Amino acid sequence: MRTPGFLEFLAVPLLAGLVLAPLPATAGDHDRGAPDAVRRAVEAGEIKSLADILASLRGKLPGQVAGIEIERARDRWIYEFRIVDEKGRLYQVHVDARSGEIERIKEK
Repeated sequence: MRTPGFLEFLAVPLLAGLVLAPLPATAGDHDRGAPDAVRRAVEAGEIKSLADILASLRGKLPGQVAGIEIERARDRWIYEFRIVDEKGRLYQVHVDARSGEIERIKEK
């Protein structure tokens, strides 16, 4: 019997978070991604899917993924990862959703 992989382990809570996330009342300069808006952006090729981003980041993050959000700030989509390293330190990693490039890593 095959054990679930990391992406399969994250799939259910991530999808639940996207489906249950509140929709913004108005489009502001800094909004969390509404599921429909994120889906449209991926389908239109404006941003990379979470699966593509995770695949491109494999081995580049300072620990294990503990949480993920996507938000739109200043007309750009940003994936925000919360990472926990082997010593229990928490990091916040911002990744450009269009290019998949890590923009910054900040210890919290």
